[in-house]
Amino acid sequence: MKSYRKELFFEVPERMGFVNITPQVEEALRMSGIREGLALVNAMHITASVFINDDERGLHHDYAQWLERLAPHAPIGQYRHNDTGEDNADAHLKRQVMGREVVVAVTEGRLDFGTWEQIFYGEFDGRRRKRVLVKIIGE
Repeated sequence: MKSYRKELFFEVPERMGFVNITPQVEEALRMSGIREGLALVNAMHITASVFINDDERGLHHDYAQWLERLAPHAPIGQYRHNDTGEDNADAHLKRQVMGREVVVAVTEGRLDFGTWEQIFYGEFDGRRRKRVLVKIIGE
């Protein structure tokens, strides 16, 4: 079995945003030479997420609004975590809801997606550089 590891880096200029990272993961898969296996993609930061869904602007807007209702950023004093001087407790909660990672089957050298599926990086405490790990294993 072979394995391949690549780090992707993102700096989202807003506090919250969603980036389609499918092309970067597909490029990593090409570089790996793996034809059958699994691709793990995970956010390497506790206020960011990786998830799979449709690349549709209205859905991304709905995610942002829904997440803000679930865990509003302000007032920051509502969260004990922010007593440490941070202001990102909401970002930790949003990450927990959206998830840390995804695993996608690799079949015949391609990501084996369902209809409309794409991989996204979700940022909930942006304006600084963060990374995503792509780990591909197989033959």
